[in-house]
Amino acid sequence: MALESVTLAPVPAELTEEAKAELELVNRARTGDTSAFSALIRQYEGKIFRLAMNITQNREDAEDVLQEAFLKAYEHLDQFQGNSKFYTWIVRIAVNQALMKLRKRKTDRSVSLDEQIDTGEDTVAREIAAWDPDPEVQYSQDELNGILTEAIDGLAPIYKTVFTLRDVDGLSTEETAEALDLTVPAVKSRLLRARLQLRDKLTRFFKRKGDDAFAYM
Repeated sequence: MALESVTLAPVPAELTEEAKAELELVNRARTGDTSAFSALIRQYEGKIFRLAMNITQNREDAEDVLQEAFLKAYEHLDQFQGNSKFYTWIVRIAVNQALMKLRKRKTDRSVSLDEQIDTGEDTVAREIAAWDPDPEVQYSQDELNGILTEAIDGLAPIYKTVFTLRDVDGLSTEETAEALDLTVPAVKSRLLRARLQLRDKLTRFFKRKGDDAFAYM
């Protein structure tokens, strides 16, 4: 990053206070303030690491992706225009780094995030059997979180990444599309499929547990 030719991103008036504070950190980092960039790392390293784990399914690779993503972000801060969240921008960098890890392995059998998805038949959700008895009655919150995490980990990367950004990290559909370089319909398609697959997995899990419980009565 050439500090002598730094061009600071303007701070649009319509941004939220949080977004303005974030952009101020970016601008300070552009001028060589490493403490400002460290603050950005602390703010997002947990989310980026989880995203990298979701894609690579390997802790060592995820740690590499985390470091490489923030290093590339720092080296190319001059390319961040401030038109979107810094998190959206670094997500795209992290996804690219994670996919490079998968390609280098040459053993990954999952589908690339670049694959085109047909959205023509994804508008009608299937009926899913109700959970009986109520999972919240049977399990503690920690147990439910563990069950959900395991179900999410079982999703294919193309669905898991969209689900994580949209439903876990709370990005909008448009922000998720921008971060992953997808169309909005593709994000909606993958998110719907992820949710349906999760409900199927969880429905089967709780039904099996219920059947097991009744078998011992």
